[in-house]
Amino acid sequence: MQINKLNNEISVSPQISLQDISHLKEQGFKTIICNRPDNESEGQIEMQHLNEAAKNHGINFISQPVISGAVSDEQVLEFKRAIAGAEKPVLAFCRTGTRCSILWALSMAGAMPAKSILEATSQAGYELPQLQEKLELASTSV
Repeated sequence: MQINKLNNEISVSPQISLQDISHLKEQGFKTIICNRPDNESEGQIEMQHLNEAAKNHGINFISQPVISGAVSDEQVLEFKRAIAGAEKPVLAFCRTGTRCSILWALSMAGAMPAKSILEATSQAGYELPQLQEKLELASTSV
């Protein structure tokens, strides 16, 4: 399993497996956020099974399905609230981790400089230049 750290509170990853849950527990993760809708791809583990496995390991599980390429402002706000209220550290996952990185980046708009947000996502392996203008606008409006 590939874990990509954005900061000390949140990391993102591609799809996790049931077997990954015990590894996440060993790594100290307290909350898992799933940003994939069920049945997004063939053979995908159902969210309910991951939720049960997480609970069995004492990890909180939050389901926030977001359709790839269709992140709304409301979903960004929901993600921001989930992170704020979550026991940390948090692992957010989707098919590749990009969707989670986008949600995090947009949720940090105005709270961090755009350059710092994009550096964090880049260091985690997610290049998001398409967000630069939106992040910069949010930074100047604060």
